[in-house]
Amino acid sequence: MRRTLLHSAPGNQRVILRVLVNMIRARNKTMELGPWARYRAELHRFILKRVGDPSKADDLVQDVLAKALTQQHRLQNPSRLRAWLFQITRNTIVDHYRSRKTLIAEPSEAMPEQPEELGVPAERELAACLLPLLERLPPNYRDAVRMADLEDVTQRTIAEKMGLSVSGAKSRVQRGRRMLLDVLLGCCRVELDSRGGVVGYEVRQESGTC
Repeated sequence: MRRTLLHSAPGNQRVILRVLVNMIRARNKTMELGPWARYRAELHRFILKRVGDPSKADDLVQDVLAKALTQQHRLQNPSRLRAWLFQITRNTIVDHYRSRKTLIAEPSEAMPEQPEELGVPAERELAACLLPLLERLPPNYRDAVRMADLEDVTQRTIAEKMGLSVSGAKSRVQRGRRMLLDVLLGCCRVELDSRGGVVGYEVRQESGTC
């Protein structure tokens, strides 16, 4: 199978990053409007008491809500939403402290260089990270995203190459993008400005695979 992914132009990498950033913004809006949003303040207080850092508590609340969004299909009884959210919160706090132990034990491996220290814009560096992350997707989804977003292939051509209808090709590309976004957010916390620009990111130490 032809594999041109690692030779994609930097500009194309930033195109796919922009697609993912728009998806992050949509997710963030959904988290703000979803049924769990009314528990945000309560979750923040709960986390703050246990981590003692308001900024870190903000990050962990975002992690909890992001997990709730992606795992909502597991909530069998909507009346138990609050209890379910607090279970996710407790697990997230455990992961946070486990990652801190890793940072202390293995500082050389666990402390990545920050984009600012390298003098490289965060968006460009994060875009470069997408290539190996894309390789983790199942081949059919990886190739669909590669053709659509890195090679600028039309949906009709993708459909012909993959033996799908045009609507099937569109669905596969969208599903592949969602899978790539999940991989990205599993590895990194991405910080956006008010206009949706990438201003920074932080590798999740608990991921262990990035």
